[in-house]
Amino acid sequence: MIKKISDFKNPFFIGVAGAGMSAIAQYLQGIGKNVSGSDRYFREGEYNKTKAQLEAEGIQCFSQDGSGITVETDLIVVSTAIEDTVFEVQKAKELNIPIIKRSALLAMIAESKKTIAVAGTSGKSTTSAMLFQILEDAGLEPSIISGAGLTRIIKEGKIGNAAVGRGEWLIIEADESDGSVVQYHPEIGLLLNVDKDHQEIDELMDLFATFKSNTKGLFVVNQSNKLAKTLSNNWESDFGFENNNTKYNATNFVQNGFEISFDVLGKSFKMNGVGQHSVENAVAAIAVAHQIGVDLETASRSLKQYEGIYRRHQILGKKNGVWVIDDYAHNPAKCAASIRACQPLAKKVVAWFQPHGYKPTKFLRADFVEEISQALRPQDEIWMSEIFYAGGTVEKDISANDLIEGIRKENKKAYFVENRTNLVENIRTHLDENTVLLLMGARDPSLEDFCKSVFEEL
Repeated sequence: MIKKISDFKNPFFIGVAGAGMSAIAQYLQGIGKNVSGSDRYFREGEYNKTKAQLEAEGIQCFSQDGSGITVETDLIVVSTAIEDTVFEVQKAKELNIPIIKRSALLAMIAESKKTIAVAGTSGKSTTSAMLFQILEDAGLEPSIISGAGLTRIIKEGKIGNAAVGRGEWLIIEADESDGSVVQYHPEIGLLLNVDKDHQEIDELMDLFATFKSNTKGLFVVNQSNKLAKTLSNNWESDFGFENNNTKYNATNFVQNGFEISFDVLGKSFKMNGVGQHSVENAVAAIAVAHQIGVDLETASRSLKQYEGIYRRHQILGKKNGVWVIDDYAHNPAKCAASIRACQPLAKKVVAWFQPHGYKPTKFLRADFVEEISQALRPQDEIWMSEIFYAGGTVEKDISANDLIEGIRKENKKAYFVENRTNLVENIRTHLDENTVLLLMGARDPSLEDFCKSVFEEL
Protein backbone atom coordinates (compact mmCIF):
# COMPACT_ATOMS: atom_id res chain seq x y z
CA MET A 1 0.00 0.00 0.00
CA ILE A 2 1.43 3.37 -1.07
CA LYS A 3 0.66 5.93 1.64
CA LYS A 4 3.55 8.40 1.46
CA ILE A 5 6.18 9.42 -1.07
CA SER A 6 8.88 7.37 0.67
CA ASP A 7 6.93 4.20 -0.21
CA PHE A 8 8.04 4.18 -3.87
CA LYS A 9 11.17 4.81 -5.93
CA ASN A 10 10.33 4.11 -9.59
CA PRO A 11 7.02 5.75 -10.58
CA PHE A 12 5.71 5.52 -14.15
CA PHE A 13 3.34 8.18 -15.52
CA ILE A 14 0.81 7.22 -18.21
CA GLY A 15 0.17 10.48 -20.04
CA VAL A 16 3.31 12.18 -18.73
CA ALA A 17 3.17 15.03 -21.28
CA GLY A 18 0.03 16.54 -19.73
CA ALA A 19 0.50 19.80 -17.84
CA GLY A 20 -0.49 18.37 -14.45
CA MET A 21 1.31 15.07 -14.95
CA SER A 22 4.58 16.53 -16.22
CA ALA A 23 4.75 18.93 -13.27
CA ILE A 24 4.53 16.14 -10.69
CA ALA A 25 6.93 13.96 -12.69
CA GLN A 26 9.55 16.72 -12.70
CA TYR A 27 9.06 17.42 -9.00
CA LEU A 28 9.57 13.76 -8.07
CA GLN A 29 12.63 13.52 -10.30
CA GLY A 30 13.92 16.64 -8.57
CA ILE A 31 13.67 15.07 -5.11
CA GLY A 32 15.50 11.93 -6.18
CA LYS A 33 12.93 9.52 -7.61
CA ASN A 34 13.64 7.50 -10.77
CA VAL A 35 10.77 8.74 -12.93
CA SER A 36 9.64 7.43 -16.31
CA GLY A 37 6.50 7.79 -18.39
CA SER A 38 4.69 7.47 -21.68
CA ASP A 39 2.33 9.56 -23.75
CA ARG A 40 0.20 9.03 -26.83
CA TYR A 41 1.94 12.03 -28.41
CA PHE A 42 5.34 10.31 -28.17
CA ARG A 43 6.11 8.47 -31.40
CA GLU A 44 9.29 6.61 -32.31
CA GLY A 45 11.57 8.72 -34.50
CA GLU A 46 9.39 11.83 -34.21
CA TYR A 47 10.59 14.89 -32.29
CA ASN A 48 8.41 16.02 -29.40
CA LYS A 49 9.41 19.14 -27.47
CA THR A 50 7.85 18.05 -24.15
CA LYS A 51 9.54 14.65 -24.43
CA ALA A 52 12.91 16.30 -25.01
CA GLN A 53 12.40 18.63 -22.03
CA LEU A 54 11.43 15.75 -19.74
CA GLU A 55 14.40 13.69 -20.88
CA ALA A 56 16.68 16.66 -20.20
CA GLU A 57 15.50 16.43 -16.58
CA GLY A 58 16.45 12.75 -16.47
CA ILE A 59 12.93 11.36 -16.98
CA GLN A 60 12.82 8.35 -19.31
CA CYS A 61 10.10 8.66 -21.95
CA PHE A 62 8.41 5.90 -23.94
CA SER A 63 5.73 5.44 -26.55
CA GLN A 64 2.41 4.40 -25.02
CA ASP A 65 2.96 0.73 -25.83
CA GLY A 66 3.81 -0.73 -22.43
CA SER A 67 7.55 -1.00 -23.04
CA GLY A 68 8.36 1.42 -20.24
CA ILE A 69 6.59 -0.58 -17.53
CA THR A 70 8.91 -3.19 -16.04
CA VAL A 71 9.24 -5.31 -12.92
CA GLU A 72 11.19 -2.39 -11.40
CA THR A 73 8.17 -0.09 -11.68
CA ASP A 74 6.60 0.24 -8.24
CA LEU A 75 3.89 2.84 -8.89
CA ILE A 76 1.68 3.75 -11.86
CA VAL A 77 0.28 7.29 -12.04
CA VAL A 78 -2.72 8.11 -14.23
CA SER A 79 -4.78 11.22 -14.87
CA THR A 80 -8.58 11.28 -15.05
CA ALA A 81 -8.23 11.20 -18.86
CA ILE A 82 -6.64 7.73 -18.80
CA GLU A 83 -9.29 5.02 -19.06
CA ASP A 84 -8.97 1.49 -17.68
CA THR A 85 -9.04 0.12 -21.23
CA VAL A 86 -5.63 1.65 -22.01
CA PHE A 87 -3.15 -1.17 -22.65
CA GLU A 88 -0.59 0.11 -20.14
CA VAL A 89 -3.18 0.17 -17.36
CA GLN A 90 -4.03 -3.44 -18.17
CA LYS A 91 -0.35 -4.38 -18.08
CA ALA A 92 0.12 -2.66 -14.72
CA LYS A 93 -2.80 -4.65 -13.30
CA GLU A 94 -1.32 -7.89 -14.61
CA LEU A 95 1.96 -7.06 -12.85
CA ASN A 96 0.09 -6.06 -9.65
CA ILE A 97 1.65 -2.59 -9.67
CA PRO A 98 -0.25 -0.06 -7.54
CA ILE A 99 -2.16 2.52 -9.61
CA ILE A 100 -3.09 5.95 -8.28
CA LYS A 101 -4.59 9.10 -9.73
CA ARG A 102 -2.44 12.18 -10.30
CA SER A 103 -4.45 14.11 -7.71
CA ALA A 104 -3.91 11.46 -5.03
CA LEU A 105 -0.17 11.58 -5.64
CA LEU A 106 -0.19 15.39 -5.44
CA ALA A 107 -2.03 15.16 -2.11
CA MET A 108 0.64 12.74 -0.91
CA ILE A 109 3.39 15.16 -1.95
CA ALA A 110 1.57 18.03 -0.25
CA GLU A 111 1.61 16.13 3.05
CA SER A 112 5.42 16.05 2.90
CA LYS A 113 5.81 19.86 2.92
CA LYS A 114 4.26 23.01 4.35
CA THR A 115 1.79 23.54 1.55
CA ILE A 116 -0.05 26.56 0.17
CA ALA A 117 -2.97 25.27 -1.94
CA VAL A 118 -4.42 27.75 -4.43
CA ALA A 119 -8.06 27.07 -5.33
CA GLY A 120 -10.79 28.71 -7.39
CA THR A 121 -12.31 28.39 -10.84
CA SER A 122 -9.99 31.02 -12.37
CA GLY A 123 -6.47 32.32 -11.84
CA LYS A 124 -4.86 29.42 -9.98
CA SER A 125 -1.78 29.14 -12.20
CA THR A 126 -1.20 32.90 -12.38
CA THR A 127 -1.56 33.42 -8.63
CA SER A 128 0.66 30.42 -7.89
CA ALA A 129 3.35 31.83 -10.18
CA MET A 130 3.16 35.29 -8.59
CA LEU A 131 3.35 33.83 -5.09
CA PHE A 132 6.26 31.60 -6.08
CA GLN A 133 8.18 34.59 -7.40
CA ILE A 134 7.54 36.66 -4.27
CA LEU A 135 8.67 33.87 -1.94
CA GLU A 136 11.68 33.16 -4.15
CA ASP A 137 12.72 36.81 -4.17
CA ALA A 138 12.24 36.89 -0.40
CA GLY A 139 14.86 34.14 -0.09
CA LEU A 140 12.44 31.43 1.08
CA GLU A 141 13.43 28.99 -1.72
CA PRO A 142 9.91 27.59 -2.29
CA SER A 143 8.84 24.65 -4.45
CA ILE A 144 5.98 24.74 -6.93
CA ILE A 145 3.82 22.24 -8.82
CA SER A 146 1.73 24.25 -11.28
CA GLY A 147 -0.68 23.79 -14.15
CA ALA A 148 1.22 26.19 -16.41
CA GLY A 149 4.81 27.05 -17.15
CA LEU A 150 6.36 30.10 -15.49
CA THR A 151 8.10 32.29 -18.03
CA ARG A 152 11.16 32.77 -15.81
CA ILE A 153 11.63 28.97 -15.72
CA ILE A 154 10.70 28.44 -19.38
CA LYS A 155 13.59 30.74 -20.29
CA GLU A 156 15.91 28.06 -18.89
CA GLY A 157 14.66 25.66 -21.57
CA LYS A 158 12.37 23.81 -19.16
CA ILE A 159 8.62 23.12 -19.30
CA GLY A 160 8.44 25.56 -16.41
CA ASN A 161 5.55 24.10 -14.40
CA ALA A 162 7.59 22.69 -11.51
CA ALA A 163 10.55 23.66 -9.35
CA VAL A 164 12.14 22.05 -6.32
CA GLY A 165 13.42 24.50 -3.72
CA ARG A 166 15.28 23.87 -0.48
CA GLY A 167 12.76 25.82 1.60
CA GLU A 168 9.83 24.50 3.60
CA TRP A 169 7.00 25.90 1.44
CA LEU A 170 5.34 24.13 -1.50
CA ILE A 171 2.79 25.89 -3.71
CA ILE A 172 0.21 23.73 -5.50
CA GLU A 173 -3.03 24.21 -7.42
CA ALA A 174 -6.09 22.60 -5.87
CA ASP A 175 -8.29 21.60 -8.81
CA GLU A 176 -12.06 21.59 -8.52
CA SER A 177 -12.71 20.23 -12.03
CA ASP A 178 -12.05 16.62 -10.96
CA GLY A 179 -13.11 17.14 -7.35
CA SER A 180 -9.55 16.64 -6.09
CA VAL A 181 -9.59 19.95 -4.22
CA VAL A 182 -11.06 18.04 -1.25
CA GLN A 183 -8.01 15.75 -1.00
CA TYR A 184 -5.62 18.42 0.23
CA HIS A 185 -4.93 19.46 3.83
CA PRO A 186 -2.71 22.52 3.37
CA GLU A 187 -1.14 24.81 5.91
CA ILE A 188 -2.65 27.70 3.95
CA GLY A 189 -5.72 27.51 1.73
CA LEU A 190 -6.37 30.28 -0.79
CA LEU A 191 -9.75 30.69 -2.53
CA LEU A 192 -9.69 33.06 -5.50
CA ASN A 193 -13.25 32.84 -6.86
CA VAL A 194 -16.23 30.60 -7.57
CA ASP A 195 -17.87 30.73 -11.00
CA LYS A 196 -19.77 28.07 -12.93
CA ASP A 197 -17.23 25.75 -14.55
CA HIS A 198 -17.41 21.94 -14.89
CA GLN A 199 -20.03 21.66 -12.12
CA GLU A 200 -23.13 23.44 -10.92
CA ILE A 201 -22.58 26.19 -8.34
CA ASP A 202 -24.00 24.12 -5.47
CA GLU A 203 -21.52 21.33 -6.17
CA LEU A 204 -18.63 23.78 -6.38
CA MET A 205 -19.57 25.44 -3.10
CA ASP A 206 -19.67 22.05 -1.39
CA LEU A 207 -16.20 21.25 -2.73
CA PHE A 208 -14.72 24.56 -1.61
CA ALA A 209 -16.42 24.33 1.78
CA THR A 210 -14.71 20.96 2.32
CA PHE A 211 -11.43 22.49 1.13
CA LYS A 212 -11.86 25.19 3.78
CA SER A 213 -12.55 22.68 6.54
CA ASN A 214 -9.50 20.64 5.50
CA THR A 215 -7.16 23.63 5.68
CA LYS A 216 -5.02 23.24 8.79
CA GLY A 217 -4.09 26.89 9.22
CA LEU A 218 -4.84 30.15 7.45
CA PHE A 219 -7.75 30.31 4.98
CA VAL A 220 -7.55 33.32 2.65
CA VAL A 221 -10.56 34.43 0.57
CA ASN A 222 -11.31 36.92 -2.20
CA GLN A 223 -13.99 39.14 -0.70
CA SER A 224 -14.67 40.68 -4.12
CA ASN A 225 -16.14 37.44 -5.48
CA LYS A 226 -19.75 37.18 -4.30
CA LEU A 227 -19.71 33.40 -3.83
CA ALA A 228 -16.18 32.98 -2.50
CA LYS A 229 -16.73 35.60 0.21
CA THR A 230 -19.49 33.49 1.78
CA LEU A 231 -16.73 31.09 2.90
CA SER A 232 -14.69 33.83 4.56
CA ASN A 233 -14.08 33.89 8.28
CA ASN A 234 -10.97 36.03 8.69
CA TRP A 235 -10.96 39.69 7.66
CA GLU A 236 -7.32 39.98 8.71
CA SER A 237 -6.09 37.68 5.94
CA ASP A 238 -8.69 38.26 3.19
CA PHE A 239 -8.13 40.32 0.05
CA GLY A 240 -10.19 42.11 -2.55
CA PHE A 241 -10.47 44.69 -5.31
CA GLU A 242 -11.87 48.05 -4.18
CA ASN A 243 -13.46 46.20 -1.25
CA ASN A 244 -13.17 47.85 2.14
CA ASN A 245 -14.24 44.67 3.93
CA THR A 246 -10.72 43.29 3.48
CA LYS A 247 -7.35 43.99 5.01
CA TYR A 248 -5.53 43.53 1.70
CA ASN A 249 -7.65 45.86 -0.42
CA ALA A 250 -6.38 46.82 -3.89
CA THR A 251 -7.18 50.49 -4.62
CA ASN A 252 -6.25 53.15 -7.18
CA PHE A 253 -6.14 50.66 -10.05
CA VAL A 254 -4.82 52.06 -13.33
CA GLN A 255 -4.17 50.19 -16.56
CA ASN A 256 -1.77 51.91 -18.94
CA GLY A 257 -1.30 49.73 -22.00
CA PHE A 258 0.15 46.44 -20.83
CA GLU A 259 1.09 47.78 -17.40
CA ILE A 260 -1.10 47.92 -14.30
CA SER A 261 -0.64 49.76 -11.02
CA PHE A 262 -2.51 49.69 -7.71
CA ASP A 263 -2.03 50.23 -3.97
CA VAL A 264 -2.26 47.78 -1.06
CA LEU A 265 -1.99 48.92 2.57
CA GLY A 266 -0.47 52.20 1.40
CA LYS A 267 2.20 50.49 -0.71
CA SER A 268 2.34 51.10 -4.47
CA PHE A 269 2.57 48.15 -6.85
CA LYS A 270 3.33 48.21 -10.56
CA MET A 271 3.59 45.21 -12.86
CA ASN A 272 3.10 43.91 -16.38
CA GLY A 273 -0.46 42.71 -16.88
CA VAL A 274 -3.97 43.63 -17.98
CA GLY A 275 -7.36 43.71 -16.31
CA GLN A 276 -8.96 43.69 -12.88
CA HIS A 277 -8.54 39.92 -12.62
CA SER A 278 -4.74 40.37 -12.76
CA VAL A 279 -4.96 42.75 -9.80
CA GLU A 280 -7.07 40.28 -7.81
CA ASN A 281 -4.55 37.49 -8.50
CA ALA A 282 -1.67 39.74 -7.49
CA VAL A 283 -3.24 40.94 -4.25
CA ALA A 284 -4.04 37.30 -3.36
CA ALA A 285 -0.34 36.47 -3.68
CA ILE A 286 0.58 39.59 -1.70
CA ALA A 287 -1.84 38.69 1.12
CA VAL A 288 -0.49 35.15 1.54
CA ALA A 289 3.15 36.21 1.30
CA HIS A 290 2.64 39.00 3.84
CA GLN A 291 0.89 36.64 6.24
CA ILE A 292 3.92 34.35 6.28
CA GLY A 293 6.37 37.19 6.88
CA VAL A 294 7.30 38.75 3.54
CA ASP A 295 7.26 42.55 3.74
CA LEU A 296 5.28 44.61 1.22
CA GLU A 297 8.39 46.30 -0.18
CA THR A 298 9.84 42.91 -1.17
CA ALA A 299 6.51 41.86 -2.70
CA SER A 300 6.30 45.13 -4.67
CA ARG A 301 9.85 44.80 -5.98
CA SER A 302 9.23 41.17 -6.92
CA LEU A 303 5.97 41.71 -8.81
CA LYS A 304 7.54 44.53 -10.80
CA GLN A 305 9.79 41.85 -12.29
CA TYR A 306 7.01 39.27 -12.77
CA GLU A 307 7.23 37.84 -16.29
CA GLY A 308 3.95 35.94 -16.50
CA ILE A 309 3.08 32.35 -17.36
CA TYR A 310 2.56 30.33 -20.49
CA ARG A 311 -0.45 31.36 -22.60
CA ARG A 312 -1.95 33.78 -20.09
CA HIS A 313 -2.42 37.02 -22.03
CA GLN A 314 0.83 36.19 -23.76
CA ILE A 315 1.70 38.95 -26.21
CA LEU A 316 2.74 37.44 -29.54
CA GLY A 317 3.47 40.83 -31.05
CA LYS A 318 2.08 43.68 -33.11
CA LYS A 319 1.69 43.45 -36.88
CA ASN A 320 0.05 45.94 -39.23
CA GLY A 321 -1.15 47.84 -36.18
CA VAL A 322 -2.85 44.78 -34.66
CA TRP A 323 -1.83 43.43 -31.25
CA VAL A 324 -2.08 39.62 -31.14
CA ILE A 325 -2.57 38.04 -27.70
CA ASP A 326 -2.74 34.34 -26.84
CA ASP A 327 -4.76 33.37 -23.75
CA TYR A 328 -5.76 30.15 -21.99
CA ALA A 329 -9.29 31.39 -21.21
CA HIS A 330 -11.75 28.52 -21.63
CA ASN A 331 -14.80 28.94 -19.39
CA PRO A 332 -17.45 31.68 -19.58
CA ALA A 333 -16.08 33.87 -16.77
CA LYS A 334 -12.51 33.58 -18.02
CA CYS A 335 -13.43 34.40 -21.61
CA ALA A 336 -15.41 37.44 -20.52
CA ALA A 337 -12.62 38.65 -18.22
CA SER A 338 -10.04 38.14 -20.96
CA ILE A 339 -12.05 40.19 -23.44
CA ARG A 340 -12.62 43.00 -20.93
CA ALA A 341 -8.93 43.08 -20.01
CA CYS A 342 -8.03 43.75 -23.65
CA GLN A 343 -10.58 46.53 -24.19
CA PRO A 344 -8.43 49.36 -22.72
CA LEU A 345 -5.70 48.43 -25.22
CA ALA A 346 -7.58 49.32 -28.42
CA LYS A 347 -10.84 50.70 -29.77
CA LYS A 348 -11.84 47.24 -31.00
CA VAL A 349 -11.30 43.70 -29.70
CA VAL A 350 -11.68 40.81 -32.13
CA ALA A 351 -11.72 37.61 -30.05
CA TRP A 352 -11.45 34.04 -31.32
CA PHE A 353 -12.33 31.06 -29.15
CA GLN A 354 -12.02 27.31 -29.60
CA PRO A 355 -14.21 25.51 -27.03
CA HIS A 356 -12.93 22.16 -25.77
CA GLY A 357 -15.00 19.07 -25.09
CA TYR A 358 -18.58 18.50 -26.22
CA LYS A 359 -19.91 17.73 -22.76
CA PRO A 360 -18.51 20.84 -20.99
CA THR A 361 -19.48 23.07 -23.92
CA LYS A 362 -23.06 21.80 -23.78
CA PHE A 363 -23.12 22.17 -19.98
CA LEU A 364 -21.94 25.80 -20.18
CA ARG A 365 -23.75 26.78 -23.38
CA ALA A 366 -26.10 29.37 -21.86
CA ASP A 367 -23.33 30.79 -19.67
CA PHE A 368 -20.98 31.23 -22.63
CA VAL A 369 -23.67 33.11 -24.53
CA GLU A 370 -24.54 35.34 -21.57
CA GLU A 371 -21.02 36.10 -20.32
CA ILE A 372 -19.43 36.75 -23.71
CA SER A 373 -22.39 38.82 -24.92
CA GLN A 374 -22.19 41.03 -21.85
CA ALA A 375 -18.44 41.51 -22.24
CA LEU A 376 -18.55 42.59 -25.90
CA ARG A 377 -18.84 46.27 -26.70
CA PRO A 378 -20.88 47.22 -29.81
CA GLN A 379 -17.73 47.39 -31.93
CA ASP A 380 -16.16 44.17 -30.59
CA GLU A 381 -16.46 40.75 -32.25
CA ILE A 382 -16.34 37.09 -31.21
CA TRP A 383 -15.28 34.35 -33.62
CA MET A 384 -15.31 30.62 -32.92
CA SER A 385 -14.08 27.46 -34.60
CA GLU A 386 -15.39 23.96 -33.96
CA ILE A 387 -15.04 22.30 -30.57
CA PHE A 388 -11.71 20.58 -29.87
CA TYR A 389 -12.19 16.82 -29.56
CA ALA A 390 -9.52 14.97 -27.59
CA GLY A 391 -10.90 11.50 -28.29
CA GLY A 392 -12.86 8.98 -26.26
CA THR A 393 -16.52 8.09 -26.26
CA VAL A 394 -18.69 11.19 -26.36
CA GLU A 395 -21.92 12.33 -27.95
CA LYS A 396 -21.22 15.17 -30.38
CA ASP A 397 -24.57 16.87 -29.92
CA ILE A 398 -23.47 20.51 -29.89
CA SER A 399 -21.42 22.80 -32.13
CA ALA A 400 -19.51 26.00 -31.44
CA ASN A 401 -21.86 27.52 -33.99
CA ASP A 402 -24.71 27.02 -31.51
CA LEU A 403 -22.90 29.45 -29.18
CA ILE A 404 -22.32 31.89 -32.02
CA GLU A 405 -26.00 31.86 -32.97
CA GLY A 406 -26.95 32.50 -29.35
CA ILE A 407 -24.61 35.49 -29.14
CA ARG A 408 -25.97 36.88 -32.41
CA LYS A 409 -29.44 36.82 -30.88
CA GLU A 410 -28.06 39.17 -28.23
CA ASN A 411 -27.30 41.61 -31.07
CA LYS A 412 -23.55 41.13 -30.84
CA LYS A 413 -21.12 40.59 -33.71
CA ALA A 414 -20.43 36.86 -33.82
CA TYR A 415 -18.94 34.65 -36.55
CA PHE A 416 -18.29 30.94 -37.03
CA VAL A 417 -15.34 29.51 -38.99
CA GLU A 418 -15.64 25.75 -38.65
CA ASN A 419 -12.04 24.95 -39.62
CA ARG A 420 -9.61 27.22 -37.81
CA THR A 421 -7.09 26.99 -40.64
CA ASN A 422 -9.44 29.31 -42.54
CA LEU A 423 -9.54 31.89 -39.73
CA VAL A 424 -6.99 34.41 -41.02
CA GLU A 425 -8.44 34.67 -44.53
CA ASN A 426 -11.91 35.29 -43.06
CA ILE A 427 -10.92 37.62 -40.24
CA ARG A 428 -8.35 39.79 -42.04
CA THR A 429 -10.81 42.42 -43.30
CA HIS A 430 -12.20 42.84 -39.75
CA LEU A 431 -8.83 43.99 -38.40
CA ASP A 432 -7.49 47.53 -38.55
CA GLU A 433 -4.69 49.52 -36.94
CA ASN A 434 -6.48 49.96 -33.63
CA THR A 435 -7.47 46.36 -32.92
CA VAL A 436 -6.52 43.61 -30.48
CA LEU A 437 -6.81 40.08 -31.86
CA LEU A 438 -7.37 37.86 -28.81
CA LEU A 439 -6.97 34.10 -29.33
CA MET A 440 -8.51 31.91 -26.59
CA GLY A 441 -8.65 28.19 -25.88
CA ALA A 442 -7.31 25.35 -23.74
CA ARG A 443 -6.50 21.62 -23.56
CA ASP A 444 -5.51 21.42 -27.24
CA PRO A 445 -1.69 20.94 -27.33
CA SER A 446 -1.50 22.44 -30.83
CA LEU A 447 -2.93 25.81 -29.81
CA GLU A 448 0.45 27.41 -29.13
CA ASP A 449 1.68 26.68 -32.65
CA PHE A 450 -1.69 27.66 -34.16
CA CYS A 451 -1.66 31.06 -32.45
CA LYS A 452 1.89 31.69 -33.62
CA SER A 453 0.87 30.77 -37.18
CA VAL A 454 -2.03 33.24 -37.04
CA PHE A 455 0.39 36.02 -36.08
CA GLU A 456 2.76 35.05 -38.87
CA GLU A 457 -0.03 35.00 -41.48
CA LEU A 458 -1.38 38.47 -40.67
